[in-house]
Amino acid sequence: MTVFDKPSLSQRLKPWFSGFDLPLLLAIAWMMGLGLICMYSAGYDHGTRFVDHSRNMLISVALIFFVAQIPPQRIMQLAIPLYTVGVLLLIATALFGITKKGATRWLNIGITQIQPSEILKIATPLMLAWWFQKREGLLRLPDFIAAFVLLAVPVLLVAKQPDLGTSILVFSAGFFVIFFAGMSWKLIIPAFMVGAIGITTLVLSEEKICQPEVEWLVLREYQKNRVCTLLDPNKDPLGKGFHIIQGEIAIGSGGIHGKGFMKGTQTHLEFIPERTTDFIFAAFGEEFGLLGALALLAGFTALILRGLMIASEAPTLFSRLMAGAVTLSFFVYVFVNMGMVSGILPVVGVPLPFISYGGTAMVTLGLGLGLLMSIAKTRRPRY
Repeated sequence: MTVFDKPSLSQRLKPWFSGFDLPLLLAIAWMMGLGLICMYSAGYDHGTRFVDHSRNMLISVALIFFVAQIPPQRIMQLAIPLYTVGVLLLIATALFGITKKGATRWLNIGITQIQPSEILKIATPLMLAWWFQKREGLLRLPDFIAAFVLLAVPVLLVAKQPDLGTSILVFSAGFFVIFFAGMSWKLIIPAFMVGAIGITTLVLSEEKICQPEVEWLVLREYQKNRVCTLLDPNKDPLGKGFHIIQGEIAIGSGGIHGKGFMKGTQTHLEFIPERTTDFIFAAFGEEFGLLGALALLAGFTALILRGLMIASEAPTLFSRLMAGAVTLSFFVYVFVNMGMVSGILPVVGVPLPFISYGGTAMVTLGLGLGLLMSIAKTRRPRY
C-alpha cells in the first residue's frame, strides 16, 4: 500500500507567495512608506485621515495579493461582464444618480453609495485588451474604429456627469491599449499637432476668450474658469486662483531641503486647500523640498519602468496590452496631479497615487497593481 505524506502548512502556502516580482514590490513599499509619512504630517490634525489612509493601504495590499493569484487568462474572462456592468451603472447614475456640488457621480445601491466611473478605470482597458487579443494577427482599420467606439462610450458618460478628471484617466488607459495594439503614428501625430495648435491659440488669445461674456461651446462654465485661471491665476487671487497660487507658494517655500517633517506653515495654517487629497503634493514639497520631490519621483519612475519591463516580457498580447496600459496610467496620474498643483495644468481633481487620501482611488490602485503582479508571475522566462 502506497502512503502519501500530507503537505505541510508551509508547503501549501508557498505557491501563494511565490513568483511575486521583487523590484515591483520594493517600488510599491517605497511609495507606500512615503504616502504614510506624508499623510501623517498633512492629516494628523485632520480628523482620522491618517488612520483611514493606513486602512485603505492595507485593503490595497490585500487586493494586490489576491488579484496576483488569478492567472491573466481568468482575468481576461471578466472583461465583457465587468465592462457591461460598469457601463450600465454609468447609465443608471445618469438617470437615478445622486448629485453633489453640481455633479451626478454617485449611485445609491442600498447598502452604500458607489462611484461607478472608478470601475471603468480598470474595465475599459480590460475590455480593449480582450478585443485585440481575439483579433491578434488579423487587425484591420475597422477593428481600431470599433475599439475607439468601446472607449468613447464610458468616456462620454463620465464626462457628462461631469467628471473631467476621471474621464481623462479612463480615456488615457484605453488609448494606451489601442496604441500598444499597433495604432499607426500617422493617426497620432496629426492629433498631437492639432492639440499643440489649439493650446498655442488658447494662450495667445487668453485676454479675449476669458472675458465673462464669452461662452465656450464645448466646456462648461466652471471648466472655462479653470482653464482661464491656469492662464492667469492672479486675476482672482482670493477666489478661483487661490488653489494654484497657494500650491506654488508652498512648493517654492520648501526650497531644496524643505522646512522639515510636520513644519510646513502653508500646510498647517490651512492655506493649502485639499491638503490631504488633490493638493497633497504641495504639502509634501513644502516639508521635504526638492530632494523629497526627487525621492518621490524616483519611486514613481522605478514603478513605471518596472511595469513596462513586465509588459515587454508578458507571454500573450492581452497581458502585454494590459500591463502597458496599467503602467502608463500611473504616469498619467502623476503627471496630471503634479502638473495641476504646480500650475502647468488646470485643476481637474486627480489624486496622487499612494500619497493622496481616498478609499476608492486606493482600491483601484490595488486592482491595477494586482493585475500587473499577476502578469509578472506568468512572464516569459529569460534564456
